[in-house]
Amino acid sequence: MADKRDFYEVMGVPKNATEDEIKKAYRKLAKKYHPDLNPGDKEAEAKFKEVNEAYEVLSDKDKRARYDQFGHAGVDPNFGGGAGGSPFTGDIDLGDIFNSFFGGFGGGARRANPNAPRRGSDTEGVVNISFEEAAKGCKKTISFNKIESCPDCGGTGAAKGTSPASCPQCGGSGQVRINQRTPFGVVQTARTCDRCGGTGRVIESPCHTCNGSGRVRKQKTIEINIPAGVDNDQMLNVSGQGNAGANGGPSGDLHVYVNVRPHPIFERRGDDVWCEMPITFTQAALGAEVTVPTIDGRVSYQVREGTQPGDVFKLKGKGIPHINGRGRGDQYVRMTIEVPKNLSQKQKQLLQEFDSCAEEKNYQKRKGFFDKIKEMFDDKKA
Repeated sequence: MADKRDFYEVMGVPKNATEDEIKKAYRKLAKKYHPDLNPGDKEAEAKFKEVNEAYEVLSDKDKRARYDQFGHAGVDPNFGGGAGGSPFTGDIDLGDIFNSFFGGFGGGARRANPNAPRRGSDTEGVVNISFEEAAKGCKKTISFNKIESCPDCGGTGAAKGTSPASCPQCGGSGQVRINQRTPFGVVQTARTCDRCGGTGRVIESPCHTCNGSGRVRKQKTIEINIPAGVDNDQMLNVSGQGNAGANGGPSGDLHVYVNVRPHPIFERRGDDVWCEMPITFTQAALGAEVTVPTIDGRVSYQVREGTQPGDVFKLKGKGIPHINGRGRGDQYVRMTIEVPKNLSQKQKQLLQEFDSCAEEKNYQKRKGFFDKIKEMFDDKKA
């Protein structure tokens, strides 16, 4: 295990980092090294796997606690864990701690079955899509790391042709009881069996593939459906694609975080789409039919006469589909009037002629502005 980097170093966070800080660091690094953004880059692919492995441990409270105490040996299913029944081959049962202190009085304490089916933990991944793919929906292939049942031993941890045996030290209960003489009499306490680690079973011939853990870490690639209307940073849940459960329990889920690449023209606000439309001075003054881009293609729109810079018009139903219902948002188009540059002498002359014959009624905003200035200075004189 010496060749593995410290998981906190991999994530770039201190050991006292909060869950939110760890999740933020993961999403930043996963986007940075994602194979979709680094095609053919083997170094980025290796870092992507390393980041996923580190996050899988640090995002789980129990695994993080074991990692903080025992390092990689406490969390890696491929490390040790064979014949002796290492306590790190499964999740630590916190009930053992309470039973060891409080469970022995009268012998009445009950302990959860260590071999009962347990659901696997969830795992996470990142998918990168375009603005149009988010709006219309698509299918994407995603690669992620997960823990699966060992294919060679079927999750038992025992080599082919063998099976786990009942622990001779605890008789298969997973606990040993100790009688202690105290000033109040004999007190019986229960603790987790050292021989089997609380499982009630020992593996005399561990599987060589998983080293007796019953589980192996693998990279998996699947195709997922991205629904129309998904937004940036939204999480999609893929049921049953998380880490394998223990003792025949179901697998956890895969949480896929969506990263939508910015669009050069469109901006999303909720389920509405915004864009800016440049038009000429003449088109704004006289009105004109223009072609407007939408996520569905081009549409025609009649610009009204006297359109001003910053005016906004709406294209109903041309926005993003509502992801949890019917209908769509709208598209809003803000008009920008481009002032011509590099005018020829003739063009300048024509504009001067136009300006000389323009009246105040043609420039209402300008007239209002200077009227207010006049009133302001007239009031000071008074």
